[in-house]
Amino acid sequence: MKKVIPLVLALALALPADAARLRSDRHEYLSANLLAIFYHEFGHALIDIMKLPIFGQEEDAADVLSVFLIDTLFDGETAISMARHTALGFLGEAKNRSGTEPAYWDVHGPDLQRYYTFVCLFYGADPAARQQVAEELELPEPRQRTCEDEYNQARQSWGPVIEKLYDNGPGRSIRFLADHKVGEYGRFTASVLEVEIDAMNKDLSLPKRMLVRVEECGVANAFYDSKTREIIMCTEFARYLHDLAPNR
Repeated sequence: MKKVIPLVLALALALPADAARLRSDRHEYLSANLLAIFYHEFGHALIDIMKLPIFGQEEDAADVLSVFLIDTLFDGETAISMARHTALGFLGEAKNRSGTEPAYWDVHGPDLQRYYTFVCLFYGADPAARQQVAEELELPEPRQRTCEDEYNQARQSWGPVIEKLYDNGPGRSIRFLADHKVGEYGRFTASVLEVEIDAMNKDLSLPKRMLVRVEECGVANAFYDSKTREIIMCTEFARYLHDLAPNR
């Protein structure tokens, strides 16, 4: 079921009291990027737990699930707002690394390539309604021509997987735990994820339980640990994203 509540209202209901110390104009940007990162790591979890075949780089497949879930779970302007903020997150990382040679050896694709692929897939889900998004985010016209086919391929790949989770019905297969000692960025991260995980548990179930934890890691990161079936969302990532946000 698509969520139609405006993102800014949902965040206002979820944010901890001390979130006011974070720049308020970055709340929506930060929350959208945290959810997109969580969906990416959720992709890694599903690949592991459900033993899904992956033809190509697993990181690319996880990126595809992230944009697929933003389009699938959120409706109208909420989805567009989330996609815009997430795309700007990729672009911000690319600019932050400008002047350095891309790490072509890395399991993740170059930031700019991930940016354009993200925008393309989101645009391709509804080209007629999202032409302005493609133009605003400067998706080149030659790439625009393939985006609908690219999204359909993503839907054919991930769609049946997500439908199966919904067919399983509601449950408590996704558990959540936040270190009570985390600072304001950790509490912000926890508030966003706790609401999302609660909503997911009301609609779907995984074949095996998994845990999502928010904790300090010493580095801005998020990752899935297949040995423990845990998604770790590092509090440092929220601070990094907050500082990376474009100025209003």
